Amino acid sequence: MTTAASAVSRAAEILSRPLAINGLTVPNRIAMAPMTRMFSPGGVPGEDVRSYYARRAAANVGLIVTEGTYVGHDSAGQSDRVPRFHGEEQLAGWAQVADAVHAAGGRIVPQLWHIGMVRQQGQPPYAEAPAVGPSGLRIDGTEGTGRAMTQADLDEVIGAFAQAAADAERIGFDGVELHGAHGYLVDQFLWAGTNRRTDAYGGDPVARTRFAAEIVAAVRERVSPEFPVIFRYSQWKQEAYDARLAETPEQLEAVLAPLAAAGVDAFHASTRRYWLPEFDGSDLNLAGWTKKLTGRPTITVGSVGLDGDFIGAFMGEGSPIQALDNLLDRMENEEFDMVAVGRALLQDPQWAAKVLAGRFDELAPYDAASLKTLS
Repeated sequence: MTTAASAVSRAAEILSRPLAINGLTVPNRIAMAPMTRMFSPGGVPGEDVRSYYARRAAANVGLIVTEGTYVGHDSAGQSDRVPRFHGEEQLAGWAQVADAVHAAGGRIVPQLWHIGMVRQQGQPPYAEAPAVGPSGLRIDGTEGTGRAMTQADLDEVIGAFAQAAADAERIGFDGVELHGAHGYLVDQFLWAGTNRRTDAYGGDPVARTRFAAEIVAAVRERVSPEFPVIFRYSQWKQEAYDARLAETPEQLEAVLAPLAAAGVDAFHASTRRYWLPEFDGSDLNLAGWTKKLTGRPTITVGSVGLDGDFIGAFMGEGSPIQALDNLLDRMENEEFDMVAVGRALLQDPQWAAKVLAGRFDELAPYDAASLKTLS
């Protein structure tokens, strides 16, 4: 039987291992998941955003993935409070964020984002450009107020991602993550539910992957060979949690292989609960299957650190620790390479330091009120 003391030691040993992603060495296996915060008026990350990320870097988060940042395309996003990764003032702000994280001993990559046919609500827009997508369809399959993308649109967006990646390397970031998940633009091409095109960018899974693969290839051409390119994807979509890109490992391989060939160095496989198996007949989760099929390092994510996982496991002597053992078993077996933590790190900037030091009794349950401030 595993004791609390031995589990603490095991957690520190497994999670403290460094990881190489192309030319970047990440000091441990804990990543900060990207989470939209809307604290950047005019799209400019300020001192509060710098402090927000630096605090978590100083508390032993191995790799910080920033909130989604709009690439330089008119339809990339609407909110005037979501940061942008284009523009002189915006990039100057991001350079200071990268410097602050590095000064705190951390590593950081920006998540590059285009929302496509998804409209953000509740914030004034900074651009009135029409929404664009593969077929002009919303996630629910209905026609939106936008339009299907032309070849010129595709080329412009590909160029915007490539430029943002080049800027990220120029201003001192450690890599980039391309947002291809959750029903936003890149994912809208990957998913048959929103991609009804009949040209080279639609049809079978390989054709639906072409746009994403061209973005990856364009990014790869604009950055140094050792500069890490991470690709985040998901089966589920916003407002369509049961959506799936692939029903079988073979179908998933058809999606992932072109991305790996185009130059993805690591995949960030987004799930809502990391412990759930992805396909019948195997306990592997989505990150596990991704690593098996591509051979690339993978990051898992999904409810890590919330009630019933780390916190519920260490609230007293003799408490159940099966949830922690499950995560550590998977990492020890090299099912995946890193674990990304989201809401628990919003609640507590010291979360990673406490976990690595075995201070589980200091962890507090997640409180949604933590979303209202940038602490």
